[in-house]
Amino acid sequence: MSQDKATGTQDQAAGKPQASDKSSSSAAKGKGRKNRRKSRELALKALYRNRMNAGDVKQLRLDSLDDPDYNKADEAYFKQLLTGVLDHTADVDNTISLFIDRQLDELSPIEHAILRISGYELMFDQSIPYRVVINEGVELAKTFGGIDGHKYINGVLDKIAAQARPNEFGQQLKK
Repeated sequence: MSQDKATGTQDQAAGKPQASDKSSSSAAKGKGRKNRRKSRELALKALYRNRMNAGDVKQLRLDSLDDPDYNKADEAYFKQLLTGVLDHTADVDNTISLFIDRQLDELSPIEHAILRISGYELMFDQSIPYRVVINEGVELAKTFGGIDGHKYINGVLDKIAAQARPNEFGQQLKK
């Protein structure tokens, strides 16, 4: 054990990061992703509330302020996402309906909200790689959805990605 302590001291003296340094730097790197994920979670909750209670965008945003995760989220992205999904609901729902095995109103409210968020990102936000969009949708489904809902979400989003982003989707298939 004394050798480990000596090595640790030498590493520290040589400027090599210790384990605690690595975790703090990886936490800093992951902060942006965490913020966007929290933004998606907030948008999911807001869209769920909207489906259950039919509120306006302003009220949905105000209600989200009370969420304990609000301060962890990227506020600008949350607003952009919520407004974008609500502004493009008809387009996104039309696309979703092409790839599901039931009527839209038969989807669980959570699955429908996840598909709307991810569908919006695939169709209208080309800055996010389609694989990231699909992964985020699947993670939302694992956290908030039914037992195997994430598998259904994955399959539908994969089909939407192929249609909405044929160039990006095709390039990934060739690799």
